[in-house]
Amino acid sequence: MMKCINFTAIRDRCLSLSFRSAGLKSTITTLHGGDTTIHCWIPKTQNPSKPNLILIHGIGANSKWQWDPIISRVTRAFNVYVPDLLFYGESYTSRPERTEEFQGECVMRTLEGVGLRGKFNLVGLSYGGFVGYSMAVRFPEAVERVVIVGSGVSLDAEMDLEDGLFCSKNIKDAASVLLAQTPEMAKELLRIAFYKAPNTNFVPSCLIRDYIHVNLNPLFHFQMQE
Repeated sequence: MMKCINFTAIRDRCLSLSFRSAGLKSTITTLHGGDTTIHCWIPKTQNPSKPNLILIHGIGANSKWQWDPIISRVTRAFNVYVPDLLFYGESYTSRPERTEEFQGECVMRTLEGVGLRGKFNLVGLSYGGFVGYSMAVRFPEAVERVVIVGSGVSLDAEMDLEDGLFCSKNIKDAASVLLAQTPEMAKELLRIAFYKAPNTNFVPSCLIRDYIHVNLNPLFHFQMQE
């Protein structure tokens, strides 16, 4: 049986071209004696007159998918660095750590490895907000300003869930929705996440399955190892 075209993979390649057109290049940095690999988009040419900006993505897709809508605009004003967090894109570790503090430490060491010097501004989206917040706490001498978008950094996970603030009863139930591994769970996530949820009844499951395979399969490893 002939395999269908993977439109998600094609879209992913187009996003890579978009990042390159915005003046960025793809880099790989190895840490912890080769146990950790971090992929990061960095400026092709560093402009000393521009401030530095770090964009940290959230759960659900790698950095290209979440930051492409603004990437061509922010690169005009900043030296932009866009890492893929662990278990997204080409970023991976064989070490057992799974905290946002460890993610932040890996991002910081990667920035140092690619030659970033001096202070930088940071934007963290959703889960990336937790990572960015931990970086600001741990590396105050480097982080000048932080913007946190849609991220509950003040959340007390256990207490707030128990008090009924969220529809999920515990962290494990929330993770099973956020880290959707089937088309059905992905549709459920959209119904929960949007006030006016899009109608997913007519979206072929094969397209959603391709998206999960390209963007979310590494997260299954992240979830199972926690």
